[in-house]
Amino acid sequence: METSISIGDDLSGDMAAPGLEFYGSVPGGVGSGSMSTGGGGGGVGGFYGGDHMQGFGQHEASSGGAGSFYPSSAPSAFDVGGSIGSGKMLGGGFVSFDDEPPLLEELGVNFLHIKQKTMSVLHPMTAVDPHIMDDTDLAGPLIFCLLLGAFLLASGKVHFGYIYGVAVMGCLGMYLVLGMMSDRGISLSQTASVLGYSLLPMVALSCVSVLVSLKGFVGLILAVASVLWCAYSSTRLFVAVLTMDHQFLLVAYPCVLLFGVFALLTVF
Repeated sequence: METSISIGDDLSGDMAAPGLEFYGSVPGGVGSGSMSTGGGGGGVGGFYGGDHMQGFGQHEASSGGAGSFYPSSAPSAFDVGGSIGSGKMLGGGFVSFDDEPPLLEELGVNFLHIKQKTMSVLHPMTAVDPHIMDDTDLAGPLIFCLLLGAFLLASGKVHFGYIYGVAVMGCLGMYLVLGMMSDRGISLSQTASVLGYSLLPMVALSCVSVLVSLKGFVGLILAVASVLWCAYSSTRLFVAVLTMDHQFLLVAYPCVLLFGVFALLTVF
């Protein structure tokens, strides 16, 4: 880096002297700069940076007064390592915000998977994908349990605690039973996901209980149909995931007992 200091010839009075320049070499090859003092009437000159300094400032002197420092083309911090708008952090590090997954997906809420599992329950005669429970989301079961409690509350029954207790005990019981019956095994989250999605017909029954009373023959028929629908849907999912085709009835029996308890909560 070379710097040049010039003292002009136009200094006033007896202090005037011939122009003097000083050049110093700085190792590293950063660039070169030039500092000059001069100008008419005692003005102070300016600093001009080299090529690598991007011209950090420019001093313009006027006659009889000191100049000012103007940043002309200083490198901006937003240009280091990429643009802030593209999501890259300073210094060339991570991150691109455009590649970030949606917040709901990070939280495990995938509406496409919820729709697929819901349709598999609503259409019990269709074939079940054996990998449908690879993504064991619990968002759908949580929504269905909350809807069941909300509909029962609308019909004058505060059963949130019972729903929570029966759901937890039912999931633990089915998890232990299926673990002993199957060689492949199943996780607790998969068990809860299957039972939660299969609760959808019972949610529909609780919605009907808001409009009409189920303590009659019609209510009994609807309750039995809902229990069988829930048990059949959950059994199909369990059998497809665990490849237990020859144990369909053995899996269906505890499912009928579990959803029968939910039916009793809904009717009475």
